[in-house]
Order: sequence, then C-alpha cells, then structure tokens
Amino acid sequence: MKIKPLLVLPSLPERINHLQELAQNVWYSWSPDLQQLFRRLDEECWEKCNKNPVQTLALISQEKLRKAADDESFVAHLGRVYEAFNNYMAQKKWFEIRYPVCRDATIAYFSCEFGLDVSLPIYSGGLGVLSGDHLKTASDMGIPLVAVGLLYRYGYFSQTLNADGWQTESYTENDWYNMPVVLEKNDAGEPIKISVDIGDSPVWAQIWRVQVGRVPLYLLDTNIPENPSMHREITHRLYAGDKDTRIRQEILLGIGGVRALAAVGHKPKAYHLNEGHSMFLCFERIRQLMHNEGLSYDEARELVWSTNVFTTHTPVPAGNEQFDIKLMEKYFTAMAGDLGLSFADLAKLGRIVDDEKEPFSLTIGALRLSAFANGVSQLHGQISRSMWKHVWPGFPDDEVPISAITNGVHTHSWIAPNLGELYETYLGPRYKEQPEDPTVWDNINRIPNSELWRAHQHRREQLVFLTRERLKAQITAKGRSRQELNRTEEILDPHALTIGFARRFATYKRGYLLFSDLERFKKIVSDEKRPVQFVLAGKAHPKDNYGKEIIKSIVHIAQREEFRHKIVFLENYDLDLASWLVSGVDVWLNTPRRPEEASGTSGMKAALNGALNLSILDGWWVEGSSPDTGWVIGGQTDFSSKEEQDYVESQALYNILEHDVIPTFYNRRDNYPHDWIKMMKASIIMGGKQFSSHRMLREYTEQTYIPAIQAHDSLVEREYGLTRDVAVWNKRIINDWNKVSVSTLDMPNLNGSTSVGQTMMVKIQVYLGDLSPDDIRVEVMRGNLNARDEIVDGEVFTASLEKSNEDGSHIYQVDMVCTHSGRLGLTARVVPHNGRHIIKNHPRLVSWLV
Repeated sequence: MKIKPLLVLPSLPERINHLQELAQNVWYSWSPDLQQLFRRLDEECWEKCNKNPVQTLALISQEKLRKAADDESFVAHLGRVYEAFNNYMAQKKWFEIRYPVCRDATIAYFSCEFGLDVSLPIYSGGLGVLSGDHLKTASDMGIPLVAVGLLYRYGYFSQTLNADGWQTESYTENDWYNMPVVLEKNDAGEPIKISVDIGDSPVWAQIWRVQVGRVPLYLLDTNIPENPSMHREITHRLYAGDKDTRIRQEILLGIGGVRALAAVGHKPKAYHLNEGHSMFLCFERIRQLMHNEGLSYDEARELVWSTNVFTTHTPVPAGNEQFDIKLMEKYFTAMAGDLGLSFADLAKLGRIVDDEKEPFSLTIGALRLSAFANGVSQLHGQISRSMWKHVWPGFPDDEVPISAITNGVHTHSWIAPNLGELYETYLGPRYKEQPEDPTVWDNINRIPNSELWRAHQHRREQLVFLTRERLKAQITAKGRSRQELNRTEEILDPHALTIGFARRFATYKRGYLLFSDLERFKKIVSDEKRPVQFVLAGKAHPKDNYGKEIIKSIVHIAQREEFRHKIVFLENYDLDLASWLVSGVDVWLNTPRRPEEASGTSGMKAALNGALNLSILDGWWVEGSSPDTGWVIGGQTDFSSKEEQDYVESQALYNILEHDVIPTFYNRRDNYPHDWIKMMKASIIMGGKQFSSHRMLREYTEQTYIPAIQAHDSLVEREYGLTRDVAVWNKRIINDWNKVSVSTLDMPNLNGSTSVGQTMMVKIQVYLGDLSPDDIRVEVMRGNLNARDEIVDGEVFTASLEKSNEDGSHIYQVDMVCTHSGRLGLTARVVPHNGRHIIKNHPRLVSWLV
C-alpha cells in the first residue's frame, strides 16, 4: 500500500500569526517571556507537549487560538516578545564590531549531539548541552557559525526505575514534523539530499534545519525511502551500541556534514570539531580540495590542517573513540584511493606508532590534522598534553600543542527566571544586551541580602513542590499504594539545607561516595534543628551495569525509614529537570575521581544561581574554587589505591558538611544567613565572570577562529599560491631534518656561576645541512633544575644569527638577564620556522643539543 504524506500546518488567526515564526526558532528556549506566552495560550497543552511550541500550536484548539487573538493583553504580550525577538536578530553584535573584516566568513561547528531544549531530544548529557550553549552564545555574539549534527529518530533513552530501583530504558520516536525543525528544500520545493558511499553502497540523507537565534543547525537524516533498512537505521539512536553502527554514524556526520553544508550553500573558512566523532570530515575536506581545486594531497592537507579547530573532552585514553583497523579498512579503502594514499598511509594518521594491531584513534587523527587543539579546562589541557605527547615526540609536556579553553555555560538559559529579573534590576540593561562583558557582574553586590535570599528561597520551594509532583508520577506509574502516594507530601522541607547531585552515573563520578559511611551520614541528616536533605538524579549508560547498581543502591538507601524524607532520586534527568535543580538547591555536590573530570559545567550553572559548590578539586573547579565561593573536598594528593582515595575523600566530605557547610547555612542574624549570602554573591560573580559561554566563545574566537580564517584567506590567495609553496617547504623540511643538529652551547663570559641581574651571553653552534637559517629558529631554554637534573618551568629565548661559517655551521647568540637564584639549566634546540605562514611552528619537529 502506497501512502502519500501531506503536512498540515496549524491555522493561526492573523493577530497572532507571529507565534509560528517564534515557535520555529529555538531562541524561545532561553526567553522566559516567550515560554510564559505559550503557558498563557494553554498551559496544560504546553506541559503535555513537553514545552514544545510547535507541537503546542499543532494540538491547541482553534477555539483557544481565537480566544487568544481576541485577548488584548495576550496580543500585547505577543507584540512585546516579537519586537524583542526582531531586535535581538537585527542588533549589531560583538563579532561584527570587533572583527568587521571577517563578518562574511563562516565557521562550521560539528558535534554528534546538541542539547538546545527539552523539546529537541538529540542530546544525552554534558557534551550535547555544551554544544547547545555554544550555538546560543554564537548567536548572542554574532559569530558567523553554522552547525552540523545528526537527526536521531529516537534520540537518547527515557529512564524509569523499577520497583527494585533498577534502571530500564525506553525510546520514544520523535515526530519531527511537530518539532522546531524545518526540512531544507531546493527551489523546486523538493527536499535537499546528499549521498555518502558507506561501504559498498550509497547512503542518502535529507537535511533538516534548527534555527538557533541567528545560527543555523543542520541535521542529517537517513530515515528516508531511498535507503534500505540498514542505512535508515544509521540515524536511529544517539550513541548506538555496536562499533559498526557508530563508524557509519560518524562517517555520515563528518563526510556527509561537509557535503550537506555545500548543498545548502555554505562555504566555511574554518571547521571546529567538537570531540573526535566528526574527525572524518578532514578526509572529505582534503578530497574535495584535491578533486575540485586541483591541489595535491600535501597541499590540501596543509590547508585543512591550518583551518581546523579540535576540542578534546576526554581525560583518559580509553574514553577516546577508536576503531579496529579491519573496520576502518572496510569503510576507508576507497577514500584512501581518492586521496592518492595507500590504506596503510591513511591508517597512520590515527596511530601513535605504525603497528598493524593498533586501532585507528579519532582523537589522534584529529590532533594530526588540526592546527588548533584544546582541552576544556586548564587541568584537562595539562593532562591532554601529557596524554598525547607521543604524537609530537621530542617536546616537553608544556609545549605539546594542545591549549586549554575552559568550558562555560549560556547564562540566560540557566539562570532561573525570577533570579534573572532580579539581576536585570540591579545589573542594568547590559545584563541582557551585553552578556559578553564580564564587568556586568560587578554590581551583584548591590542586590540587598534580603531580596536575593527571598528569590532563592522561592526557587527552593518550587523545587520541593516539583520534586513531590514528580515523585507522585513515579509512584503512580509503578502502581504503588495510595498511602505511599500521600506520603510524598511529607518528603523534603522547603526551608531545609538542600544539596543536589545530578549527572551521568559513570563509575568515575562516584555517585556512591556520599553514602560510604551510612552511620555518619545518618547523624548528619538526623539533626532536627539543622535539617539537611539531598536531591539526586542521573542516568547510567544502557550497557553500564555498574552505574545502574550505584543508582539502585541509592534508591534502596532513600527507601529506608530513617532517610525516606531526606533523600530523593528523581527519574529521567533531562534539561528541564537540570534547570530546576541547579537553581533550586543550596549546595551543588560533585565527587569525581580526580583527574577524570575534564571540565564539568553543572557546577557553573549552580553558581550562577547562587548555589555554593562542594566539589573534588577537578575540572573547572580547580579554577573556580576559593573560600568565598564554596568548598574543596580533599586536595591534589596521589593515593596508593582507589579504595584509599574513596575513604579519605568521603571522610573529608563528611567533615566539611559537619564543620563548614551546615553551620554556615544555619548561622542566622535577623533571620538571614548573611555569611552564606555573601558567599552566594561571590559565587554568582565568579560564575558570570569566569565561566560564562560568552567568555568561552570570546577565547575560541580570538585564539582559534580568527587565526584559522586568516590562515585560510592567506593560503587561498593567488589560486592557492601560498598553500603550494608551504606544502613544498614542509616536504623539504621533513626530508632534510635528519641533517639538523645543535653541536655546542657556550657561555663565554661566565665561569660556571653568575649573579641575579647579570646578563648572560649564550652562543650556540648549529648545523643545518641543506636548510638555510631562514627555514629555522634557534631557541635557548632556561629553567630551574629538579633532582633529576631536568628543566622545569622553562623559559624559551630566541637566538639571533651572528655568523655563518665555511664549514657549514652557524653561530647564534642570545643575551638574557638572570632573574632569580638557584640551580639553573640551559639547553638549545632548532625548530622549523616559516615566516610566510600565519602558523609558524609547523611541521612540529625539533633537534636538541646533545
């Protein structure tokens, strides 16, 4: 039976037809005014539709629409919201003011998940939420970003807990025709489609667009009639379990994503790979430059490398995506041929050593093919440099080319509406109009203690009410007794110290740590004069049985009579629940096993709402922690075993709760905890200044996007003239580097010692073989010596050419002032240096003094 589809759009009265335009732009997800508008329209329908404005408009009755059109108050409200939306879209933004020359450039941002709004279930956790905040912030700042992802038929799973507390998963099919996505069509009104050869057959994908303010997000969808069943299932689920499906998803994301951008008319100058899932876009970019522009493989690779930005998020090697080499050979033999490579040469790009048994690492491949690479916190950057230093042998850890740009969060998405109104009152219009300006947050201290505390108490009370309602729904779904349903009204105290813990229940997150010593924990929560309560939530990966066991054990503890009213575990953690938790709790608890938390962002969101962080010193908290903004559990100690670490840090957690957190919260003067409120204000300022996504995007723009755009523009001039020159230069440098050496380092005016303030003359003799002094840079590294006579915290000084000798050697000299006393070490090296390329230190080679 053949069925012909017909899309029927809601019929809106003329006076409120702007609702359709507003509903189709995910700008609504961070506009409380617009959310309030849809609640006014039909609150029951809005909640039933999971706060999806498109679906709300589709299901609402025509009678209610006509009533809204006749309601002068509603129409006026709509007019204000629509005017604000148009002003937002038309306003000249930060990027256009700061970089007018680059305003017509386009930056492509690739991610396998995007957490934009609860009504768009194409995310699972922190990576997706970060991607969503990245797009919203790019829109706020006018950064010319376009984004690419996949449109998942079922998205991530919904979580329920059975009577024993065991997590079960269910998948709800997404109805994309009733969601804020639009199918991209050509001039003939037909869907735009692209194809990618995956294995032995073509896979077709249509392209949907989500409009995120001013930023378009394109999502690829293979669930179309042109594909057989196995290919339609490529975009079936986010993070499908088997490796074959994963590699096909990532081929579609990377290779298909590049083709999709071309199909809808975008020509990006820079590409940002958010984690390694999209690494295969590098191959497609090289292939297109070779076949469309006539470049050689080396030339195309140079241009792609110079304009790629790669962000790694995983601080342990096992967490990075990699594929068995046989699987790679199955899907990439043809691509290797298109690039003029053998498959073995292509495979080397994703390996540390040329070992046939070593799998292909997407992270290593992305690092090799990206001029700009970064971790997501300062500590994570340090760990990443150590973890991946073997990709660039010969360089000390701190010179491995992986920088750090600490994550941030989209402030207006995560600050509770009532707090947002309070902030706007005291911070002024710049709070909304110039969120990228960190000085906006200086006026937080102007807010009277009483007003901030009342606003926070109101949000805590709302959280307690929401928790009870969700518990009722959980109990009803499990068929529990009426008595148990009634007891939910007694759960949690709206005035008690409330501590939140919500995150993915991976093993390293240590969701069990709080309950390590139940007798001591019982004493903490049993003080009737100073009550303490805990709200927890989070999902374990469907295949992570240990994570599910942790959830089950917490549920069993929460059901014990002594804890029944003090501990709650809420099912199905999502963006909506997250926003209530981070804005309603007093303390945000985080207990990862250091240093396995790359960044973490939930604590940043809590801080913006005035919650105080109680956390292990890991990820972002290394930078944000201070006695004014929260508490540190443990320190930077190394432990002999995980068991020892768990014991020591659980005891430290109990100590902080007993001696710091609880006393400070309940120390009241005039019914207000003034010391606590002072810390709340410091926490808000810290979150707003240091950990907003506007700060994060400013750093990405200044450190990566603009240099990548400039590199692109210089390399494509004169029909790729500089690209061709640099490729030839690189090849010559690589081929001749084995003849480069540093033979001597002398300090002729010193006799083994010097004094602080004295100038040291250092002379270095080098041999360059067939290279010239214009091809290299001679550097001297100076620093303190440790017990193993290794230089630590080294400073690098560039030496100048003094003379070239007839024997082929060259003498370089540098003068440096001795700035401090102690045992110093000096060494010298030669590195490549291309004065014509914007990115000077490529290829990443080095020859040291021996």
